[in-house]
Amino acid sequence: MELRDFGRLGQISALTLGGGGIAGVWGGTDRGEAVATVHAALDAGITMLDLAPSYGADFESERTVAEALRLRPAPDVMITSKVQLPDGASAARIRDSLQASLTRLNRDHLDVLLLHTQFRRTGTTLHETVSPEEYRDEIVPTFEALRDEGLIRGWGITAVGDPTPIIEAFRHSPRPDAAQIVVNPLNQNGDLWIHGDTVRPDNAALISAATAAGVPVTAIRVVAAGSLTSSLDREVPPTHPAAVDFARAEPYRKLAAELGETPAALAHRYALTVPGVSTVILGVKNRTELTECLAAEARGPLPSEALTALIPLTTP
Repeated sequence: MELRDFGRLGQISALTLGGGGIAGVWGGTDRGEAVATVHAALDAGITMLDLAPSYGADFESERTVAEALRLRPAPDVMITSKVQLPDGASAARIRDSLQASLTRLNRDHLDVLLLHTQFRRTGTTLHETVSPEEYRDEIVPTFEALRDEGLIRGWGITAVGDPTPIIEAFRHSPRPDAAQIVVNPLNQNGDLWIHGDTVRPDNAALISAATAAGVPVTAIRVVAAGSLTSSLDREVPPTHPAAVDFARAEPYRKLAAELGETPAALAHRYALTVPGVSTVILGVKNRTELTECLAAEARGPLPSEALTALIPLTTP
């Protein structure tokens, strides 16, 4: 598998195994298959596992990876996890969340600890977000202290939502070691978008700003929570963002067929082609889905004619 630059943390595989799929967030799986999927990912050359306490019931993504690595140790694999701050920034909350993750994972450090909470603009209110002031004055100093103490090797942010405070964060020093940004062919944010109609998403601007600041990008929602696949793998109401996006993506599925690709494979190859992306985080829940993504990565970046064909389908 291709290795790419991951900034201060060295190199990373072009694909990263995400914790949402193996925790059952994107449809059903079981622990045995999830553990086998982790092992298959490591065998294929994947060098990072991206987890979060909120992925699955009872911290399932972290518990699954702990079991997988207990059965087959992989001391060199990088592991990320996250901290959510729904009630405001607090050094104590960050430290408590990190320690709980380390305990579940049976590790003495994380390679990357990511802020899993979205930003709001200065002077505004929005439930379960953090302000730029909280980020600068509380979160960044705590992350830096944790790195100095050896409890994490690096830290990052979930760069989803209102572009203005996120771009401010990229310009603020010290800068994140990684940023998770939505990257998919139709620019679909789905249920991650919590800012209503007063602010518009701009994932391209976020990637550009991260790249300009030297912040490595990890691509998330590559198949838009399943909307850019052949069929949704879970039942949701017709008004659910995933169902709405799936219906909007019908022309995309037709184009994928014309290009000789499955919709999921086309989406992954697209994300791997986007300049500035260090690694694409997979939402797969089993070895079959993993195999499809590995094959897409092996075929390499999309040719220019395929990228050109996708342009008219991109949602504003």
